[in-house]
Amino acid sequence: MKNSALQKHYIFFIGEELPQPEAHLVQSTNAANGAANLGYSTVLVYLEKGAKAINPANLARPFQPRETPTELIKYYNLHDKLKVAPLPMPWPIDHFRSKFTDSNTIASKYYLPFHILPTTKLVHSRNWNFVKAAIKNGVPAIYEHHHHEDKPFEPEIVKNPLLQIAVTVIDTIRESMIKNGMPPEKVITMHNGFNRLFMERQPEKATEWRQKLLQDESQKLVVYAGALQQFKGIDVLIDVAQEMPNVEFACAGGKPKDIEYYQQLVKEKQVHNIKFLGYILHNDLASLLQAADVLAHPHCSGKAATFTSPLKLFDYFASGTPIVATKIPSLVEFQNTQAFTGGVGEAIAAWCEPDNPSKFAECLKRVLETHPRKIEGYPDSINFVKQFSWENRAAKILSYVDKSLLPQVVL
Repeated sequence: MKNSALQKHYIFFIGEELPQPEAHLVQSTNAANGAANLGYSTVLVYLEKGAKAINPANLARPFQPRETPTELIKYYNLHDKLKVAPLPMPWPIDHFRSKFTDSNTIASKYYLPFHILPTTKLVHSRNWNFVKAAIKNGVPAIYEHHHHEDKPFEPEIVKNPLLQIAVTVIDTIRESMIKNGMPPEKVITMHNGFNRLFMERQPEKATEWRQKLLQDESQKLVVYAGALQQFKGIDVLIDVAQEMPNVEFACAGGKPKDIEYYQQLVKEKQVHNIKFLGYILHNDLASLLQAADVLAHPHCSGKAATFTSPLKLFDYFASGTPIVATKIPSLVEFQNTQAFTGGVGEAIAAWCEPDNPSKFAECLKRVLETHPRKIEGYPDSINFVKQFSWENRAAKILSYVDKSLLPQVVL
């Protein structure tokens, strides 16, 4: 391994504190982890506030790549090759509305040029301000953009050769990026990935989940993992549970205020067979998905259905558990998965129309009858998802980067 002082790192920047139970943070941390697993000297940079941020040693040398803390490893299921560098943001940063006390400004205008730049080879971020700052300071960058925005991109940045590639997850967003000024040749559509842990069989932990969530062994378990928001189809799933009182439903994820809201809603509707488990560490989520008889992917129609990234869908696939999914634009290409599985079977067990609890319930009932739970999982689903590893995704993205600009490989 080369001397760390001479290393030029692959920097993944997140302009927020970690850990937090947000899908975009799961995506960003796992993208960095995938690059690190390929052997690149990868550093995940994020914000640090509170007591740790006022440590004089950290303020004197704010950019210090180090081992990933256990808390983050368990929270996002990261591996030991990834390094982290939390940037101290002491008070009054973000406590007053001013560009001089804004963490985004401080990260881009102070920490990047004076502390991060000397050992940086390539920047990768969903934070446009940080990407712009990197390019203005002569550092090549990769930009990730996963949502529709009407704001135009600055021509001097998007046409700069240092902007190597922009990455999105669905063609509808790619089209809106081009409309907002991103050169077509500089933006690619690339699916998210799955974490390898979800493929490892965990029968003992799965059994523990079933014992915890079911009243008896003969009961069926339907699991949903993701945000608790109306457009995600949670209200639909509650109505489905009401139609299937003998089946137990469990929802993993959601912010405390959302959990509180939906717990009150099911109480008012007198739905007694759905539980809200809160955010489940990725270390434990894999076994929960394997514990289910069926995994639910409900979703409402509307604008969000055009850009919802199938982040959890890949983890669903990797678990080998039968899936019932909603037909929405962002999932269209997965409706015929036989081509990927040798024609033996389909990775998704059933599809149904959005916004219709009765149709979703019908699909669930049918799949529960036709796809009995297998402790070893269904191989069609597991084999299909192998192409979508975070490592494969990182390798594809880096194939668009000029070879002379690639970060160092450390073995």
